[in-house]
Amino acid sequence: MAPGRPVSLCHWGAFEAVVENGRLVAALPWNNSGADPVMIGKWPDLVYSDTRITQPHVRRGWRDGTGRRGDDDFEPVDWDTALDLAAGELARVHHEHGPASVFGGSYGWSSAGRFHHARTQVRRFLAAAGGFTDVAGNYSWAAAQFLLPHVLGDDSAVSQAATDWATVADHADQVVAFGGLNAKNWRVTSGGAGSYRIPETIQKAAARGVRFTVVSPLADDCPPGIDTTRISARPGSDTAIMLALCHRAVATGRADRGFLNRFTTGADQFIAYLNGNDGTVKTLDWAAALADVPVAELHALWDSIATGRVMLTASWSLQRGDHGEQPFWALIALAAMLGQIGLPGGGFCFGYGSMNGVGATGRRGYVPMMPSLPNPVTQSLPVACFAEALAHPGRVFDFNGTKVTAPDIRLVWWAGGNPFHHAQDLNALEQAWQRPETVIVNEPWWTPTALRADIVFPSTTTVERADIGGSSRDLWVFPVPKVIEPVGQARNDFDTFCALADRLGCRAAFDEGRDEAAWLRHLWGRSMARGRAEGVGVPDYDTLVAHGPWPVPPDRRAEVLLQDFRDDPDAHRLATPSGRIELYSETVAGFGYADCPGHPAWLPPDEWLGTAAPGELHLVTTQPARQLHSQLWQVADRRPEPVRINSADATGRGIAEGDPVILLNARGRCRALAQIDPGVRSGVLIMATGAWFHPGADGTELNGNPNVLTAWRQTSALAQGCAALSTLVTLERE
Repeated sequence: MAPGRPVSLCHWGAFEAVVENGRLVAALPWNNSGADPVMIGKWPDLVYSDTRITQPHVRRGWRDGTGRRGDDDFEPVDWDTALDLAAGELARVHHEHGPASVFGGSYGWSSAGRFHHARTQVRRFLAAAGGFTDVAGNYSWAAAQFLLPHVLGDDSAVSQAATDWATVADHADQVVAFGGLNAKNWRVTSGGAGSYRIPETIQKAAARGVRFTVVSPLADDCPPGIDTTRISARPGSDTAIMLALCHRAVATGRADRGFLNRFTTGADQFIAYLNGNDGTVKTLDWAAALADVPVAELHALWDSIATGRVMLTASWSLQRGDHGEQPFWALIALAAMLGQIGLPGGGFCFGYGSMNGVGATGRRGYVPMMPSLPNPVTQSLPVACFAEALAHPGRVFDFNGTKVTAPDIRLVWWAGGNPFHHAQDLNALEQAWQRPETVIVNEPWWTPTALRADIVFPSTTTVERADIGGSSRDLWVFPVPKVIEPVGQARNDFDTFCALADRLGCRAAFDEGRDEAAWLRHLWGRSMARGRAEGVGVPDYDTLVAHGPWPVPPDRRAEVLLQDFRDDPDAHRLATPSGRIELYSETVAGFGYADCPGHPAWLPPDEWLGTAAPGELHLVTTQPARQLHSQLWQVADRRPEPVRINSADATGRGIAEGDPVILLNARGRCRALAQIDPGVRSGVLIMATGAWFHPGADGTELNGNPNVLTAWRQTSALAQGCAALSTLVTLERE
């Protein structure tokens, strides 16, 4: 690190901030960490973007009831005016309609710092102010989050626990990745990172002789620089392949009956299903027909996993489709058949291809988290249902064995997120967004969400405030300094909410008598207490700040998912009813959901190539290569997003490289630029979701946000997760 250059942090890595005359002029990856220099280098343009919000604004037509969100102009106002209006609206809605009529929306990627974490701050404030309707689950892994407790006892296997990559490299013979191991996803991690070791660890594994197989319609999902076998299956067919491999294990006698009997429950019911108690035997030929791949490829896949130490993994994206619970449950079942769960380099893990932190070797628990406050409103909405709830108050959702009734939402408060990026069927959301009486947004930039607000508070960015950050699996914890003064009149969300809490009489409940500096010391004190309990030497706060990033001492024991359970399943019972892995769940079966039975099952997606009409293509939406969700779009070239298409599909439609095209279905129309890619399976389109929503006069999305095409339909009644990856479209030249 160059002398005098402070180290800051964002979700795509730690960086040295170069400041001249009080202005951020450059950002450079810290300490040769491996962070992407292109993404890091955009920080100055991001901070001084022409989309920055520099003072509070109010929509002109909001006060007199004219105009329409998204079409109306804004007028700048002073801070006191904006604060008085927002506090008054919150108090009015609470008084007239009750706290459940306030929806507290946000998403967790707004800040790598854990104190200035917008989602935490807005939820603390709304809870202190009297309560609000919250969301349950997330867009990343909601199907898994609500399924896995029924199968494994909790959701840690998708949210935090994973066999570390170093152990896989040292012990595995074969890695099979359903959904891929796309290297672009390793550039980002929630909370930021100081180390990016997955690429070199995979190279080490390959050099040792570990074989890699990727099941994906996209060649880029194979890790670069190593020999990988790819099975280019139809999107949505992964569960069928896993079930057929389970059947093959039973039919050949490879199924580890000792493991099934000792560590699982429900194997007999599941095996009866594999053998056709529904009228269909789940053979490799059956799966090959559904996946539209040569059956010889599935036989070869079986042969590769029938012996040796095998790590099975599925990307988070697999459970973001119709019946998204099933591929994760089926993967666990296949790993149980092989009998290697809990062994180094064997078993299963989720998310290896989804984020840098998954499979990292750092000791967890030393990045302090801002605590929440009790919310007087106890009912939460499944996150992927919030748009439907806005549009249809009173609608009843089945959800994980319960019934959830959509409240009559009158006020929406969003901080640090952009639902007009990640929600589905954005045209329908645009209509539902008009129903609330008031929408308030805290945001640094004029995002599509901010442009559809009534009151807008300008927020600071990471470099304009002090914090503590890092990822729970990374090797470092970062004291994040304030690098520059806030741009314009921007304020920290914490300060904004303190001022609002003063007006509403709940300041003490919200800030607990601490300012920013006191909170950072308090939070780090909790990390120090953990260190004392675990015998880890943790520096005090002043030392942390003075000496910069703290290297977290490594754990003595490599992490192996479910190792303790395997070593002693009685002493380490799972929190399932049986205490074991549930291949058949009486609880789930008892819910009676037709779209999520009591064991892993093949349920055809509602939209997929297996039932596509002539000319329809399957749209697979991915994360952008040089953005994080919609972040950094404001400093991109702002052309329509590319849509990647197989050369044969392009030729058949008269489409050439770079042609402007339109993707369309009954839900919407979306512009894009054609990108011919022979690595994309025929019948499939690949399009990133990073563009800011901008519909034209005829409703066509002009920037290339494909979520105008995805449906509100959720994964199942169990999890109600996002099912955006089950989408059919047609494609034509513009």
